[in-house]
Amino acid sequence: MRILCLIVLIVITLLEIGPIPISGLILIWVVLFRPLWFYQLVAKIYDKN
Repeated sequence: MRILCLIVLIVITLLEIGPIPISGLILIWVVLFRPLWFYQLVAKIYDKN
């Protein structure tokens, strides 16, 4: 899971070089729609097990 997150962040960083701010649009989408995968990712990151 950690490697997948790292790969996604690298891809987003590379796309940021272009004229469209990709990370801002993704964050707006996550805040507006609160997808289930995002909640599960946050819960897994902060899991105390």
